[in-house]
Amino acid sequence: MKISVVIPVYGCPEALDELHERLCVSLEEITEDYEIILVNDKCPKNSWEGIERICSADRHTVGIDLAYNTGQNRAIMAGLDYCSGDWVVVMDCDLQDRPEDIPELYGKAQEGYDIVFARRTNRSDTPVKVAISKAFYNIYSKVSGQEYDPAIGNFSICSRQVIESYCSMREYHRDFSVYILGIGFRQTAITGHHDRRRYGESSYTMGKKLKLAGEILTSRPDRLFSRLLGFGAILTFAMLILMVIQLVLHISFSDPWGWHDAVIIICFLCGIIITQTSLVGFYVGKTFTQSKNRPLYCVRQILNDPLPDHPKQ
Repeated sequence: MKISVVIPVYGCPEALDELHERLCVSLEEITEDYEIILVNDKCPKNSWEGIERICSADRHTVGIDLAYNTGQNRAIMAGLDYCSGDWVVVMDCDLQDRPEDIPELYGKAQEGYDIVFARRTNRSDTPVKVAISKAFYNIYSKVSGQEYDPAIGNFSICSRQVIESYCSMREYHRDFSVYILGIGFRQTAITGHHDRRRYGESSYTMGKKLKLAGEILTSRPDRLFSRLLGFGAILTFAMLILMVIQLVLHISFSDPWGWHDAVIIICFLCGIIITQTSLVGFYVGKTFTQSKNRPLYCVRQILNDPLPDHPKQ
């Protein structure tokens, strides 16, 4: 297989026919040896019916129906586990990522790159969503010690070696673009187009975005705790200076100690202790979840199965 396209499907069944048609036209510019893998992440709008129709008409298309909703990143993992292309494209199903950009991604990869991203320089998302994305990646860059571009999303092409390296990491909490950016290999980006969403609505509510951000930010505990240690040291030093100033003021002006001074110090120290304990408990919970070693996904059905003996996990 020359090239595979992996697409998690959730919430916009109206886009599937146009997506499939445009993908076929774009991929045939590269090769006739391709596959399109549509992963139904238990879509509540019954996208599976559309996937079944497309798979019955096109043997190039593989349909994977997950038994329960796993989230976008684990749905991507399911598609990557089953794909067999030398080059693998990952994109969304809502047609904001343009299939017509795939030949350019592939052409750039042939210059010797293992990973090529499509930078969304003209993002059609709301200003609030763009601002939140920039703020998150700025924070994550400082925590992780590696620069991340907020204009980069999942839309990318990767070599087989990159995909195998990514699939070997079976962390329960994961993010495709962040992991691929941090995995190494030779990578670059092209200027891609980001169209307005014409079908369905984004399933990423603010709560889900904050949850995902928390999972990503805490995926590097060593870096996170080193930053917290530095912040704690600065805060402790600042409090020491304030205590000395307060002591000098009390001695100089014979001002009696008040109960509020003790309350402020106690509350400050309790806040630090509670925060540290909560962080430790949070990581204990994540460790417990990972130690159970449950499957990242469960497959209910596969159409046009390229790997009939592949374990469903």
